[in-house]
Amino acid sequence: MTRVAGWLRRTLLALLALALLYLLWLFGWVLFWGWFNPGSTRFMDLRLDELRATRPAATLKQQWLPYERISIHLKRALIAAEDAKFVHHEGFDWEGIQRAMEKNEKKGRAVAGGSTISQQLAKNLFLTPERSFVRKGEEAVITLMIEAAWSKRRIFEVYLNVIEWGNGVFGAEAAARHYYGVGADRLGPEQAARLAAMVPSPRFYDRNRGAPGLARKAEIILARMPSAAVP
Repeated sequence: MTRVAGWLRRTLLALLALALLYLLWLFGWVLFWGWFNPGSTRFMDLRLDELRATRPAATLKQQWLPYERISIHLKRALIAAEDAKFVHHEGFDWEGIQRAMEKNEKKGRAVAGGSTISQQLAKNLFLTPERSFVRKGEEAVITLMIEAAWSKRRIFEVYLNVIEWGNGVFGAEAAARHYYGVGADRLGPEQAARLAAMVPSPRFYDRNRGAPGLARKAEIILARMPSAAVP
């Protein structure tokens, strides 16, 4: 019995050590990306692998653009659409999460997520689209790291440059050119609202640009944009 207890204790300590090393590895990348722009993300790598499964020469569309060169309209549109309390919360919008849970319970399935911009960024940088309690736990820990190490402006800058906006399309600059043939600095309010409306299902809307709900969502976002607080 004593031998079994000793083995269990050593196993537990080994697992805790591995978990600590993993957290330190994550935090190291968070600190690095606080100063240097990510060349790729976990989501980008996954999508590229998917594309190359049918087209070996496939590449992603993505070009980094400094925060100050991205249209203020797009910034306001994304805040209005994805995270109205972004500049005020510390990574989590608890009221939004509660509303999402109530909506999902009412519908009997997952129709709302309640994730903040910081949570979405954590997922895009390090994780997969998989839905599980373990993945949500990882997302929460990484979100806390990002909020602790970066300014809101840096969080939003990285988010604007790495989120998925279509089939192989990532970041504001690539999205603006993909859908409108202009740079992200030249996006108008209506264009920005439509791009923000696409964020929850970017590949679907890339294939179905005339989807009935897209224009309606864009109109709602456009109306909310003047009150959006941007870092």
